[in-house]
Amino acid sequence: MTETHLRRVASLAVCCFALTLAGCGKDDAAKKPPAAPSASTGSSAPAAPGAPKKSDPMEVELTAEMNKQFRVEAAQMASIAISQKVAGRIEANEHRTTRIGASVSGRVIQVMAEVGDRVKAGQPLARLASPELTNAQLAYLRAVSSTKLAERSVERAQQLVLADVIGNAELQRREVELSVARAELRAASDQLRLIGMSPAAIDKLRETGALAAEVPITSTRTGIVIERKVSQGQVAQPGDPLFTVADLSNVWVVGALPEQDANSVKLDQRVEVEVPALGQQVLKGKIVYISDTVQTDTRTVPIRTEVDNPKFELKPQMLATLRLNGLFVEQLAVPAAAVVRENDKDYVFVKVAENRFRLTEVQLDPLAGELRPVRKGIDVGTPIVVDGSFHLNSQRKRAELE
Repeated sequence: MTETHLRRVASLAVCCFALTLAGCGKDDAAKKPPAAPSASTGSSAPAAPGAPKKSDPMEVELTAEMNKQFRVEAAQMASIAISQKVAGRIEANEHRTTRIGASVSGRVIQVMAEVGDRVKAGQPLARLASPELTNAQLAYLRAVSSTKLAERSVERAQQLVLADVIGNAELQRREVELSVARAELRAASDQLRLIGMSPAAIDKLRETGALAAEVPITSTRTGIVIERKVSQGQVAQPGDPLFTVADLSNVWVVGALPEQDANSVKLDQRVEVEVPALGQQVLKGKIVYISDTVQTDTRTVPIRTEVDNPKFELKPQMLATLRLNGLFVEQLAVPAAAVVRENDKDYVFVKVAENRFRLTEVQLDPLAGELRPVRKGIDVGTPIVVDGSFHLNSQRKRAELE
């Protein structure tokens, strides 16, 4: 073998050995676990043992000196008056309201009263032309004539009895006819009064015999016209309510209770009425009516109270609020000054350790005097901040921002 051939074999062996070493290096690199990421890669490293935890945003810690600015007391039971507000409205007192209509059929020829007018009993509200009025007047005049004829007939019979021309039986018959004629006259007169003719107009008709062409529709009560359902030229029928007149010196305040609260109200229970139209004025009254049935569409029970209205400031359909003051019950309550309102929720600060307080959510009932009854969130004896809650919450927010 020549020297040149030996050199070529040696070079080939070296190359094979180098390739074998390179392949082994790649396999070792694949099997080797990846190195831990450095801080520059953005991955979070596990917290070191003993590192401080993130503070609770609902807690606030004060210094001993700052703690003296706030007063802490244990939550206690209190005597709470059961109070609830009910939306209502002003309505006319139905016991002092009269609906007035025509007594006969006819056409309205004149309207003499409008809504809001104050009228007196007997005052004309409208005038009506009616054929029935004419017939009733004619019937009255016939009754007047029959009565006069019967009276003269009795007078003649009395003279004939004295002259012994007729017997007593004939006199008695004529006296009976006179009684019947007088009864018919009274009935005809009452019919005219029902139609609406005044006693003076009836007397004038009897004396002169002149028929009245129209009849007034008169008010039967002194009060205020709160409704008018008639126009000139309209044909009115008996029983149609044309006017409504109410005495508004005493009105109703009507409300509706949810059916689940119906048993919490009793007759003669005290109630306060607030009317936005009267500003801050509060009216006193008592419950005079509680319905025995439930309104199926609203699932409520109607209630009402009566309120005097001497100055006529309360007008029908005004909005009102009824505040029902019931019996006293023992219930856990906190002072209103202890409550912090945030995000449409109620909170109080509970002392969890010395100089440390936690903002705790509670469920409260509406204000009763200066107390808020507690339904859920804290128990009796829980230490809470009763004075300075607002400033303590400001301190908590400041610490949270820092």
